[in-house]
Amino acid sequence: RLPVTMPQRAGQPQPFESSGSGAARGRYQSLARRSSSLDTDEVSAQLEEGAGGSGGGTGGEGGVDWGIVAPAFLFPALGGALFGYDIGASGGALISLTSQATAGTDWYELSSFQSGAVVSASLLGALAGSAAAFVAGNRNSLGRRKELLLASVLYGVAAVTMYSAPSYEILLAGRLLYGLGIGFAMHAAPAYIAEVVPSSVRGLLISLKEAIIVCGVLAGYVGGALLQDEVGGWRTMFGAAAIPAVLLAGGMYWLMESPRFMLLAGQPREAAMQALARARGRFGRNPVVVEAEMDDIAASVKISSEAPGGFSALLNERNRAPLAVGCSLMLFQQITGQPSVLYYATQIFKDAGFPANNAAQISVGLGLFKLLMTGVTVFTVDKAGRRPLLLGGVSAMAAALAALAFCQWAGVSPVLSVVALLIYVGAYQLSFGPIS
Repeated sequence: RLPVTMPQRAGQPQPFESSGSGAARGRYQSLARRSSSLDTDEVSAQLEEGAGGSGGGTGGEGGVDWGIVAPAFLFPALGGALFGYDIGASGGALISLTSQATAGTDWYELSSFQSGAVVSASLLGALAGSAAAFVAGNRNSLGRRKELLLASVLYGVAAVTMYSAPSYEILLAGRLLYGLGIGFAMHAAPAYIAEVVPSSVRGLLISLKEAIIVCGVLAGYVGGALLQDEVGGWRTMFGAAAIPAVLLAGGMYWLMESPRFMLLAGQPREAAMQALARARGRFGRNPVVVEAEMDDIAASVKISSEAPGGFSALLNERNRAPLAVGCSLMLFQQITGQPSVLYYATQIFKDAGFPANNAAQISVGLGLFKLLMTGVTVFTVDKAGRRPLLLGGVSAMAAALAALAFCQWAGVSPVLSVVALLIYVGAYQLSFGPIS
């Protein structure tokens, strides 16, 4: 047993004082329990490296090895970027596809229903993919890493299918496949990032994932603007997704599985510890500290596995109010029409009176503005509060949509339509975007 008071070097803080947090205290106690064979100077060095001091990386308050943390964030986030890219590219691709001058096909005359199906087929596939990912996740049969690998294959095959589509039906099949990739990627990517990156940067990186999705939207708008006048430009817009899909596959093949999922799936603790040590990079070379963090993960897995689950637990009296709030937020987020506006932004600007080229370029400006407002949100949401932002943002969205409808109905200057749409998108990013 270690003495209650450990000898300290001059000026060195007690381990409990290095961060003042319960997590640091827990690691100290965990280290102390398994360090009876170490002298006190060695234990102090372990604590300084793992829980504070020079910046240990057990996922708490210490340092972060960005050489491994950055790829563990960026590669899964590519799955979200490809979702955003589909949102941005679809509008420009639809205009290219339905124009006799640029379609490059003899089936360019699509009805409103057929045009809508081209855009929404990916959403239908995403719904099916989300349901499949939900089932696989409940059974712990696939894993975050394998889900993202599967998503990369679906993205890649879909991009090639859409690029080479000889008919409308094959194009729809490619859109459905792409949507399946969206469903799996958007299920696995947030879980992988949350379970693999250190807790000291977890909140920041999860917030930045939204910015990566918006970057994908912007990339789609840029592709539409550059290829709007090209014959068969819609093929390149859709097919370009194959490149990041290959990067996603390569990155996830190289990365480790989530240590938490490995425990949930009943894999050996030693294998999970190896994955955790690799996820911590140079800070994972300390086996004592890595084992302490693994104890924390194992304890949380045990609690979650022993807790009552299923829909019966979801619907019990304690959970009904949070469930109603959460479901209502997500429902009204969709009813406000933000995804539809982003998908059809280029078409909306074209219908407002802008030429196709100018409509695509204005969509790029819309994407840039959305990215800017995402950055503003990251730094204001915790200070301003969720409820005030939600109430103010929704009110501004309603006013902007009313103004946009009036502009379309009255045939006034298309510039006012642009201003209304910018206000709508900005208000969304300050309200529903981060809060939901």
